[in-house]
Order: sequence, then structure tokens, then C-alpha cells
Amino acid sequence: MKYFILFLLAASMVSCYEVERNCSDFKTGHFYSEIEIDGKIYKSEFNRTDDLQIETYQGKKDSSEVRWINDCEVIFKTINPKNRVERKDIHLKILTTTADSYTFEYSYVGEDLKQKGMAKRAE
Repeated sequence: MKYFILFLLAASMVSCYEVERNCSDFKTGHFYSEIEIDGKIYKSEFNRTDDLQIETYQGKKDSSEVRWINDCEVIFKTINPKNRVERKDIHLKILTTTADSYTFEYSYVGEDLKQKGMAKRAE
């Protein structure tokens, strides 16, 4: 009984903890991002407006329509897809924020495999 009460007390303390996210601070702006996939770091730079994101990755530019689901979740739709993969929309969720950066997870819409990354406001 004593352990059960301690467990309930500990569970109630953990459930009260909520990560503060100021996602609306990152809806627009100029950012750099890093994503690690299979031990390799991929970097890109992007500018985001209310309805458009232009990303530069390995010297190539790509544009996507931006549709915010809520303050912390967004859907990206490639404007001129060149192949089947680029036709898939991407769902991105901001997990945590700091004054000048955020961590996120993303996946293709409808798929379970999620990747994580970090974006930082460009200076």
C-alpha cells in the first residue's frame, strides 16, 4: 500500500509537468535546420512566410505551401514536385522551443516513421 501511494504521488508530479512551447514565434522567419538520419547530419536553410517556405538544400531550392494546423503543427506541400516522393505532404510538429530555436519531428502524412531535428533562427 505504501508503494502504491508513492507511485501515485510520483505520477501526479510528472503529469503536471508541461514543456513550454512558443511555437507562434517560429511561424515566419529565416532559419537553419539540422536533421540526423542514420548517423549523418543534413543541413538546410529556409525562409518561411505565412503561406510559403523556400528551402535551400545542397545548393538546390525547393518551395512548399505552408498550412498551419495549429500553432505547433504545420503541413508542407511541395509546389512543383518532380517525383512521387515529393508529391507526399510533410507533417511537422514543433516539440520544444527556446528563445531562438526549436526541436521538431516530421513525417510524410499518413506514415508512422518520424524523424527529429532542430531549427535555429538565422541571425
